[in-house]
Amino acid sequence: MRHSAKLAAIALSFLPGLANAQDVADTIYSGGPILTINDGQPKVEAVAVKDGRILAAGTLADISTFKGETTETFDLNGRTMLPGFVDSHGHVVMGGIQALSANLLAPPDGDVTDIASLQATLKAWAEKNSATVDKVKMIIGFGYDNAQLAELRHPTREDLDAVSTEVPIVIVHQSGHLGVANSKALELAGITASTENPEGGVIQRTSDGTPNGVLEEYAFFNVLIPLLGTLGPEGLSAFAEAGADLWMRYGYTTAQDGRSSGAVVEALKAVDADKGLPVDVIAYPDVLEAKDYIAQHVSRDYEGKVRVGGCKLTIDGSPQGFTALRDRPYYDPVGDYPPGYAGYASVTMEKVQDAVNWCYENGIQIITHANGEGASDMLIAAIGAAQKKYGDPGNRPVLIHGQFLREDQVDSYKRLGVFMSLFPMHTFYWGDWHRDHTVGPVNADNISPTGWVRERGMKFGSHHDAPVAFPDSMRILSATVTRRTRSGDILGPSQRVDVMTALKAMTIWPAWQQFEENDKGSIEVGKLADFVLLSEDPTAIDPEKLAGIKIEGTVKGGNLVYDAQKDSRRGDLSPQFPVFGNPEAAHHLMHAMYDGLSGASNQ
Repeated sequence: MRHSAKLAAIALSFLPGLANAQDVADTIYSGGPILTINDGQPKVEAVAVKDGRILAAGTLADISTFKGETTETFDLNGRTMLPGFVDSHGHVVMGGIQALSANLLAPPDGDVTDIASLQATLKAWAEKNSATVDKVKMIIGFGYDNAQLAELRHPTREDLDAVSTEVPIVIVHQSGHLGVANSKALELAGITASTENPEGGVIQRTSDGTPNGVLEEYAFFNVLIPLLGTLGPEGLSAFAEAGADLWMRYGYTTAQDGRSSGAVVEALKAVDADKGLPVDVIAYPDVLEAKDYIAQHVSRDYEGKVRVGGCKLTIDGSPQGFTALRDRPYYDPVGDYPPGYAGYASVTMEKVQDAVNWCYENGIQIITHANGEGASDMLIAAIGAAQKKYGDPGNRPVLIHGQFLREDQVDSYKRLGVFMSLFPMHTFYWGDWHRDHTVGPVNADNISPTGWVRERGMKFGSHHDAPVAFPDSMRILSATVTRRTRSGDILGPSQRVDVMTALKAMTIWPAWQQFEENDKGSIEVGKLADFVLLSEDPTAIDPEKLAGIKIEGTVKGGNLVYDAQKDSRRGDLSPQFPVFGNPEAAHHLMHAMYDGLSGASNQ
């Protein structure tokens, strides 16, 4: 009998996806398609979980051996289960800014289509939140996009003055790299005709030199960052909580805060310690601002559900906003741009090299925002020089965005071992704009060139860059597979990839990107029980219908943290969180932003 039991145990150990039969599962998941994102075992019928990790994955008959008296069964009811999505790049805390702001997004995510509807939205928001606006004297809006406005221009101070000349108004471009202030806000920020452009930024002006309200890059950050930096622990915590909630509802079990600060990281930790974050968060503080904090806190291990993964560097700006640094002139830029205009870098090459060298010298991962070809030239040169000086410390450097790339640059990134976190969601939101205005019809086919990357056998990540766009996982999947624009055009058919490749770019590959491939990204024995439940199997439907798949549930460490059937917000994934249901919290947040604006000129 002992001999037979030993043989049975040995035989069981060779079955794929199974653990020790003597273990008893806490939960067994079955009743729908299960896509493991594990090439060795692509689909299974059931998954057993114990102590928050995957105990076994296989046939229902095999997994039933792990069922005990205390085991709960989780019936998928036909829903499809995948590993939880891993955020390749986003700004989870900045996602919370939408909790405080008027929704200025264009359809399908909002209702703003022209200057008049933008003004109407701001007025309606101010009326709805009149008690708070009256108390703190500020209006903020997020998500306008000049590319989607009928006028094809940025709003101006005069447009915002039509909403109010007494209350300061700041609206944030959907890219997060530009914004507009009304006259009162410019006055409080100390921006006048005599104010010089900051390094890496532009104050747009009328013909007589008067600021027209539009602020680019560091001209805008010099206003926005003081606003957010003075929020204090309570305000930042509200942002963090709201952002993590939104990511969770789109099926993410790991979020990223991709241009963080020490204060933001501490706010994330405070929320997690107080209420418990529903998802893991990996933060990358700005290397130009927070080297000391990064050096002290960078770790592969989580403190609760938060860790500092490395540092963030930003070289240029927004491609759709014409602030990304190209290696050639923009195709047909809309606005007052000089002949041959090619954008600009937001930092000097010296700063880029110093930042990259510091990360290589200390073996710290660096993720770098580089949108235009010119910015990638700078990053490639800096990484090449750092590797020549320090060797390869195994820090897995990451390119963020890479919207406009030459094919030779993809070769360079492969040679240097740079992981590419790309933004194919741009093909939907701004594909038509890129074709007609930024790079032209020929080069637009190669924005976010996932096809070139796969031809070279490279892994990549697909991201949303929220709050630039919603962290809409199914929109990312759809855009990566179809590259269908808002108008219905297909932008770069040769750059499309299949559904399974696109799913890997949202799961196992970004897990590798962030040194977490042994714990996340696929349904395999020993990994965390992080799952997402979908209304349909994305591998079994018409690719044109991928964007319509619904997130039905999110499981983190074996716990169902989001259940669409029981969530009162089902069908409403807008970012308008009930912050204003708590007047004290709302007043604190808005008052801090107002105070920050008043002191921005002193920063």
